[in-house]
Amino acid sequence: MPMPSTSRFGRRLLGIAVPLTAGALMLLAAGPAGAAAPRSSGPAPTAITHPNADFAGAGIQRKAAAAGLTPESSSSVTTAAVSGLPGLDVSGWQGTVDWASVRSAGATFAYVKATEGTTYTSSSFSGQYDGAYNAGLVRGAYHFAIPNNSTGAAQADYFVAHGGGWSADGKTLPPALDIEYNPYGATCYGLSQSAMVAWIKSFSDEVHAKTGRYPAIYTTTDWWTTCTGNTSGFGATNPLWVARYASGVGTLPAGWSAQSIWQYADSGTFPGDQNTFNGSAADLTAFAKGTGGTPPPPPPSADWPTVKQGQSGEAVRAVQYLLNAHGSSLTVDGAFGPATNSAVRTYQSAHSLTVDGIVGPNTWSSLIITVRNGSSGSAVSAVQRELNAHGSSLTVDGAFGPATDSAVRSFQSAHSLTVDGIVGPNTWKALVGS
Repeated sequence: MPMPSTSRFGRRLLGIAVPLTAGALMLLAAGPAGAAAPRSSGPAPTAITHPNADFAGAGIQRKAAAAGLTPESSSSVTTAAVSGLPGLDVSGWQGTVDWASVRSAGATFAYVKATEGTTYTSSSFSGQYDGAYNAGLVRGAYHFAIPNNSTGAAQADYFVAHGGGWSADGKTLPPALDIEYNPYGATCYGLSQSAMVAWIKSFSDEVHAKTGRYPAIYTTTDWWTTCTGNTSGFGATNPLWVARYASGVGTLPAGWSAQSIWQYADSGTFPGDQNTFNGSAADLTAFAKGTGGTPPPPPPSADWPTVKQGQSGEAVRAVQYLLNAHGSSLTVDGAFGPATNSAVRTYQSAHSLTVDGIVGPNTWSSLIITVRNGSSGSAVSAVQRELNAHGSSLTVDGAFGPATDSAVRSFQSAHSLTVDGIVGPNTWKALVGS
C-alpha cells in the first residue's frame, strides 16, 4: 500500500502536537452518550483527542521525539537479520489495507487496533480484521489502554464488546493489551506502580473471564520497569508482545523468559509496524488455539556492529565513551561526525589497525576495556548506557557499584552468558551487538 507523502512518524507526531480549542476538548472529552464513566478518584481522566494516532508504538515515537531523535535513529533496524514468522500490526492510521499484497509479501499474522479507553472503536477495524482473515493471515485485536480514564475491567468489557473476542479456531490470536508510554501526558498516566499493576490485572482477569484467554501484553521493558516496578506477576499467564526498535530483542520484562511476538520496527515491508513471531508455523497455530506453551528463548546471535561516519545511536555512544577512555575528549552525543571519525582514525593508527575510520570487529576488540565491580571511568559509563538501552535504569556516572553489578549479571543471565558480573569481550559484544 503506498504511504502518504508526509512521513508516518511526522504525521503521527503532528497528530499528537496540534492544539485543540477548549470547546473541541470539551466535546471530545464528553464522548458518546452512555460511555463508561471515569473513575471517581485518582488522576484526572484524559480527553481522548487523537485516537486514530494512538497505536502500538505511539508512545515510543513520542518518547523518541522528546529526546530529539529522528525517525531513522529511532527505527532503522530492518537491516538486522530478524528470525521467526513475519507479521504486522495496523490501526486506523493505515485505513484500507491491501491484505492480498501483504500476504504475498510474506506476512503470516496481524494485530489490528480495535478500541481505546471506553469511547473509541476504530472505524477501520472490521475491514482490517476481516480482510486479514480473508487473505489467510492469523489475526487478532488489540486495545490501547488509557488507565487513568476507567478501571481495567471497564476497558476490558468495552474491548471484548467491540472486537476483542477470541475463538480456538487456529486463526484468532489472543486479545492483546497495548500498555505503553502515555501519548497524552505523564508516562505512567499518573498511577503509582502498584496501582498500575492492579489496573493491568483487572483488565487481564476480565478479558480471561469473558473470552477464556488471558490477553497478550504489548509493552517495552523500559515502560514496564518504570510504571510497574518490573513486576514479574504476568509472565506465567500472559504472552509477551515486546517492542524494541533495535537489532535484538534485548532484556525482557521480569517474569518472561521469551517473547511470543517482537515488534522490531515501525516501518518496512508491510503497512504499519513490523513484527516477528517467535516460532514456527505450527507454533503460531498452537499459539492461536491456546495450546502452545511459552516459546523457547532465541539463541544468542550478537556480533560486533559496524559503526561509521553518518550513523547515530547507542553503539556510537559506546565508541565515543571508549575512545575517551583511551584519551580522546569527544562529546558523547551518539552522533558519528567528523570529530569522532578523526578520533577513530587516530586510535587505529596508534594501535596498528587499518586506518579507515570504521569501527568493525578488530577496532571494537581493541577499544573495549574489561570492567567489573570497583572500576570507574568512561568505559563504565559506556556499559551503564548500554545496559539502560537494554532495559535497566542505572545512573550513568562511570562508577561500577552494586547496582551496575546486578544489572550486568541480569543481562548476562538473559543472554546465556557466564554470570560473573565482569564485562569482558563476550558481554561487550552482546551489549553493543544486540
